[in-house]
Amino acid sequence: MLDPKWVREHPDVVKEAGRKKHLPCEAVVDEFVRLDAELREVLPHVEGLRAEQKASGKSGDRERLKELKGQIQDLTERQRQLMERRELLALQLPNIPAAEVPDGETDADNVEIRRWGEVRTFDFEPKSHIELGEALDMIDAPRGVKIAGSRHYFLKNDAVRLVEALMSFALEHMIAKGFTPMEVPLLVRDPAMFGTAYFPGGEEQTYRCEKDELSLVGTAEVPLTAYHSDEILSLAELPKRYVARSVCFRREAGTYGKDTKGLYRVHQFQKVEQVIVDRADPVLSLEHHLEITKNSEEILQALELPYRVVNVCGGDLGQPQIQKFDIETWMPSRDSYGETHSASRFHDFQSRRLKLRYRDEDGKTRFCHTLNNTVAASTRLVLAILENHQEPDGSIAYPEPLRKYMCR
Repeated sequence: MLDPKWVREHPDVVKEAGRKKHLPCEAVVDEFVRLDAELREVLPHVEGLRAEQKASGKSGDRERLKELKGQIQDLTERQRQLMERRELLALQLPNIPAAEVPDGETDADNVEIRRWGEVRTFDFEPKSHIELGEALDMIDAPRGVKIAGSRHYFLKNDAVRLVEALMSFALEHMIAKGFTPMEVPLLVRDPAMFGTAYFPGGEEQTYRCEKDELSLVGTAEVPLTAYHSDEILSLAELPKRYVARSVCFRREAGTYGKDTKGLYRVHQFQKVEQVIVDRADPVLSLEHHLEITKNSEEILQALELPYRVVNVCGGDLGQPQIQKFDIETWMPSRDSYGETHSASRFHDFQSRRLKLRYRDEDGKTRFCHTLNNTVAASTRLVLAILENHQEPDGSIAYPEPLRKYMCR
């Protein structure tokens, strides 16, 4: 959420942000500014009537008191309606992208920053991860579909050990870097979804438990970032660095017929996620952004998986992000790089919604800056490891860092 005062003073900048992100918001911005102006007229009027009410109470003018009471009730109700409507509009406004965000409409317009590793040239006919998984009795997709529907699967034998290895390696990597390990709720209340900007807009992608008004999370980012909601942290506590392993649930609405086979696009998977909460300093936030991207690159380098880092364009950026770097790992069966990590910084966009604050050096209460990035996502890395590290005989040469976990 943007600062209402800032929106009032920079409506054209917000409209330009919507244009760059391909999220048209001209009408929303205009309505927000109009309602904000009306609200600022109502507030002093209410205060003036209350002051007169207090004075009339002392004078004993009952008729005037009755009249004032009615006027105050009417204006207070109008104030409530205006604030409620302005809040709904504020939730629709896009964050302002950094100047470094490239123009573009889809992920095809993302700009490559760097590559690491050599794409393997096979001297035999390579198999897909599904072919390998079935042959090695590691993946059973047909029975997953039978039990739970499309985009579901069973992992077996070494695939289970591989996921455990990936998640354990990623978690230990982040703990060694000073991140606090957390186990998080997978079902969260609406304030956490609205606070992290998954609502409104992401409802169709979310599995919803209507009876309990809870949502299954698509990433541990939601509970981790919301952990300190409605709190005021001390400057000495910052930065907060958290890492969590969780199961993630995504409906993948709007992707009918796309990536229906294999493990690339599924409804349920495991993920290790990193989150940083710190003071409101744009320069420091950018440093953190580079840090969390590097953390994930180190994982891929250790796993000897070729990848590239891209600067995500405006149209692929999303509403809440200032800037996002995607890491795409080479996937032979796709003959391309596929997204495995998304590193985002938000400045105070999430923290305003979450009321996540701190006291600065002068004792002033300010909103924190937040960032997050994937450390390791189970299914897509299983895909990449099986395909990139397959041997001519159909076996898998697991990367060295994972072997100690695979043999447990």
